[in-house]
Amino acid sequence: QVQLVESGGGSVQAGGSLRLSCVASRKNYSRYCMAWFRQAPGKEREAIASINSYGGTTYADPVKGRFTISQDNAKNTLYLQMDSLKPEDTAMYYCAAVGLRVGTITCPRNYNSWGQGTQVTVSA
Repeated sequence: QVQLVESGGGSVQAGGSLRLSCVASRKNYSRYCMAWFRQAPGKEREAIASINSYGGTTYADPVKGRFTISQDNAKNTLYLQMDSLKPEDTAMYYCAAVGLRVGTITCPRNYNSWGQGTQVTVSA
């Protein structure tokens, strides 16, 4: 439905920073939510941040205050700025997107478009 391509992952020491990017194939896509998920090898996938087409954001507790989700509508790109990285942040990071129904601004739990993922590794 919507093609998503992540980039920006890599290896960094604890306390360092990375910025992930996710480019969506569609331009001027209105009424949507985009989100970042992550999955470590021994853990289930978890939602960590979301943003809707109106600029509203949510964060999961483990990343609150350290990660910032943002978007550049002109570039149709989603970002995740990750600061003060911890080893437990090591995971495959995925971006996701879903359209919002008219009259809805709250992001759902289920998304129907997914990127291929970008690996983030944080060493102690």
